Amino acid sequence: MVRTDGRNRRAAETRRKIIAAAKAMITETSVAPTVVGVAKRADVSVRSVFQHFHDVESLFVTVMDSIRADLAVPELPSASRPLAARIEDIVKVFAELFDKVVPLRVAAGQFVDHPALIERSQQARNELRGATFEVFAPEFATLSEPAREQLADAIGAALSLDAWIVLRRRDGLGLERAAAVWRLTLTALLAQAVGPKG
Repeated sequence: MVRTDGRNRRAAETRRKIIAAAKAMITETSVAPTVVGVAKRADVSVRSVFQHFHDVESLFVTVMDSIRADLAVPELPSASRPLAARIEDIVKVFAELFDKVVPLRVAAGQFVDHPALIERSQQARNELRGATFEVFAPEFATLSEPAREQLADAIGAALSLDAWIVLRRRDGLGLERAAAVWRLTLTALLAQAVGPKG
């Protein structure tokens, strides 16, 4: 029994070291690490990595879940606050959250067709869409069902993780400047849909 417990503890510690090494490498490089690279960084054998993960894809999915679990998602602004304040707050929430996820998303590029990553990506989009409906409930309430869906689609496309990556990585904008672009975009979308006083 003692021997089994010791083995289990060592196995759990090895798994923890592998995940921590992969997370650190992704954060530093925005590239999905190789099994050999992770083994070296974690100071374990390549065989140990494969004992815990069948392939690099399953390691990456586990690392993605671990990073997502570590993220402290800030509280959403109340729908009763003034529209300008809500726009400011929701952009701040999304920008800070996405900035932490950018290295992971860039690294995930080579696994874009992996079913588990597709599922998690869709889940994240649904969560952001739900947040949009919640924060801008007064504005959405004035619209017809098709107009609500269209506005949610537009906000989802404009304030997506991919859009943030374009601003931050491709265009090289700083955090504040990229957030300013989003505030302007969101303000324009809401004004177009519900009117400037919406």
